[in-house]
Amino acid sequence: DAPFPSEEYKAASRIMPRFVPVTDAHNSVEENKGAIRRVFSKWTRPFITLFSDSDPITAGGEKSFAFVPGGKGQKHKTIKGAGHFLQDEKPEDLSDALVQFIRDNPMENFGEAKL
Repeated sequence: DAPFPSEEYKAASRIMPRFVPVTDAHNSVEENKGAIRRVFSKWTRPFITLFSDSDPITAGGEKSFAFVPGGKGQKHKTIKGAGHFLQDEKPEDLSDALVQFIRDNPMENFGEAKL
């Protein structure tokens, strides 16, 4: 129930997911998808996706980034037992995955970032 002191404070967080543009029926979805494709189709530096298994907003989001060249061969992960606030609900799992990603991809192996 944190960070909400009472039920009346939860109204906005319950309705907000309806406004997240995730289907083609929402305005700006194609603009966002186009921007993602334009930027990330050229991204060759290491790239990882870490999602939770119970987030109603980003569910299946990892599939949206499967085309990123820098993500090939990385240890993408769906963390079980967490919702939208993955960093609060499963901080150890998230941290472990990020630390492993950093260890697996030392920066000295890469030149200057380019897009």
